[in-house]
Amino acid sequence: MIAKIKDLMYKPDSIRNIGICAHIDHGKTTLSDNLLAGAGMISEELAGDQRFLDFDEQEQARGITIDAANVSMVHNYKDQEYLINLIDTPGHVDFGGDVTRAMRAVDGAVVVVCAVEGIMPQTETVLRQALKENVKPVLFINKVDRLINELKLEPDELQKRFINIYMEANKLIKNMAPEDKKEEWAVDFTDGSVAFGSAYHNWAINVPMMQETGVNFKDIIDYCNEDKQKELAQKVPLSEVLLGMVVEHLPSPKVSQEYRVPNIWEGDIESPAGQGMITTSPDGPLAVMVTNVSVDKHAGEIATGRVYGGSIEKGTEVYLVGSHSKSRVQQVGVYFGPERVNTDAVPAGNIVYIAGAKGAIAGETICSPEDKIKEFEGLDHISEPVVTVAVEAKNTKDLPKLIEVLRQVAKEDPTIKVEINEETGEHLVSGMGELHLEVISYRIKEKGVEIQTSEPIVVYRETVSQLSPQVEGKSPNKHNRFYITVEPLEDELFKALQEGKLKEGKVKGKESANDFMEYGLDKEEARKVWDVYNRSLFINATRGIQYLDEVKELLIEGFESALNDGPLAKEIAMGLKFKLHDAKLHEDAVHRGPAQVLPAIRNAIYASMMSAGPTLLEPMQKVFINTPQDYMGPCTREIQNRRGQIVDMGQEGDMATIESKVPVAEMFGFAGDIRSAAEGRCLWSTEMSGFERLPREMQNQIVKEIRQRKGLSPEPYGPEHYVCLLYTSRSPRDPKTSRMPSSA
Repeated sequence: MIAKIKDLMYKPDSIRNIGICAHIDHGKTTLSDNLLAGAGMISEELAGDQRFLDFDEQEQARGITIDAANVSMVHNYKDQEYLINLIDTPGHVDFGGDVTRAMRAVDGAVVVVCAVEGIMPQTETVLRQALKENVKPVLFINKVDRLINELKLEPDELQKRFINIYMEANKLIKNMAPEDKKEEWAVDFTDGSVAFGSAYHNWAINVPMMQETGVNFKDIIDYCNEDKQKELAQKVPLSEVLLGMVVEHLPSPKVSQEYRVPNIWEGDIESPAGQGMITTSPDGPLAVMVTNVSVDKHAGEIATGRVYGGSIEKGTEVYLVGSHSKSRVQQVGVYFGPERVNTDAVPAGNIVYIAGAKGAIAGETICSPEDKIKEFEGLDHISEPVVTVAVEAKNTKDLPKLIEVLRQVAKEDPTIKVEINEETGEHLVSGMGELHLEVISYRIKEKGVEIQTSEPIVVYRETVSQLSPQVEGKSPNKHNRFYITVEPLEDELFKALQEGKLKEGKVKGKESANDFMEYGLDKEEARKVWDVYNRSLFINATRGIQYLDEVKELLIEGFESALNDGPLAKEIAMGLKFKLHDAKLHEDAVHRGPAQVLPAIRNAIYASMMSAGPTLLEPMQKVFINTPQDYMGPCTREIQNRRGQIVDMGQEGDMATIESKVPVAEMFGFAGDIRSAAEGRCLWSTEMSGFERLPREMQNQIVKEIRQRKGLSPEPYGPEHYVCLLYTSRSPRDPKTSRMPSSA
């Protein structure tokens, strides 16, 4: 097989780069096992139980996928061989960053949906991640045997269930797919881009396979009822159906790179590098996007990425665009599950592993030192860290090693945030949830450092509830003055930033004005946006201010740094719209340097926020519970006792479903309590649900606790501490001007 892989990687028409993605426990890894068994890579008897791609110790122990895993295999379809580069992605919400990174490397996604549970929030999230990256989906409805054997559904009920899932999937695709792909990428029963089956029992079927074999709905029900699913798997093997669907309906790199490259690379498409990527040329300039970095005990740092242009060869020198450094490639090759297969080179259109790209991080662009290219667009994860723990070395002598290990785990998992205080020895690690931090803590210990961690700390966000008065920020030398206001960002605009429809970063020229206007920003304001940061805008509303362009970069720097440490509790600020109304600048550049401009703009920002109804936002989680009817009451009470809101309730047979929304701060210890409430007979999952305003009666206490924990004075400073207030704009006390996003 390895010889075939090495041959096929030079035939981009015969390559399919695919990701398997789904909600947790919907059967991704079992599906991947059976695809590998179909390719002859593992035993058919062990497939489903072996969890071949869950080779990490924590994955085996917890029974979930934590890290995206790569494997290359060969599939024969209609007498032609195809190279399938597959990535099995995590389903748990805490590890969604791996899904984001994987989607940059693939061209198609097999979206797995449990037939019993249907499309869940994490299904929607992974589908959004795929479509945002211009990755085409197909649909596999899994665990159909449970509908037959457990829920006892009749053929017409089965079909109704499939149609509901299919229609919901298409609704999401049409809402989130690129404009020119909405119709083309809709899945369809009749053309075979929707399949259903049982990954555990290794069978699947779609309409083309029905036509070919004569197996119909009634036959499937009979096979399941008569416990003959092994026989069914012989007639309609899962690997044949699924990989056939992949070959027929998901694009090759040759096709996909024509529309994907312009979406993720802002360089000149007509340049040799641009044309090399569009045509998937192995001979063009080198262009690799790094999507993941891991550390091997023996080989050191291993980068995983997608080769978009040229060929990456072992022993050659490469240039890392983001870090502006050179490195020498020691080995390149492809993944064979937990194994790596070395090759002399990996050409365009393939997923590659690279040993020796020292200093590379996820999102890095690798090219040739002789043919430097513009870097690929960065990777933005939908969710963000909301839970923090303080990490300390048990032994003081391990402190230097702990710092090194923390930097290492942050490189391996870019979704965690690490703050290192080398003086105090206290280090903060922020992750997506309790489980995420548990895994990170285990991996720190695994790297040889014994640690102790604090109780989890919830990460809050700061915003405002109304328009501020205009405030004056003075430089320390009193020669420079800036006049600004702040107000809540419009709901539609905030949502667009939240979902990644608008990109963050410095705005160049006026080319983005139409995008801002599309989501509700006033035309005049849209043309004057300087910077987008932390889902907030910095708008230059001045006219004809001399020397302003010379301090523009300093003002943006001050704006961004202020939002990283809000004035209320030194938490990140977001959902804000700042306007610079006027400025007075000293004519001598010596008197308007960083030491003067930065404090002036930061103080103005802090003062404006503290005079605009400063508000804390708390992170929320959607909580989904599936439980027998008899335990519905205790489960509901468990939610309500945690300040939770019941969003929806339903039932099917003797099972009840509860959808709710609960503050993250109230979710610690939930796993044990909900098992106790339902006597171990419930299934539950969570999904991040953004930030919402903290109840007013709780704010003062929470602010005080956060500030004391950070070693600050218990009470935040008022606006007068920072600047002088100028009531020249609309009064902040006018209720008509008060606006606050209902949900952040």
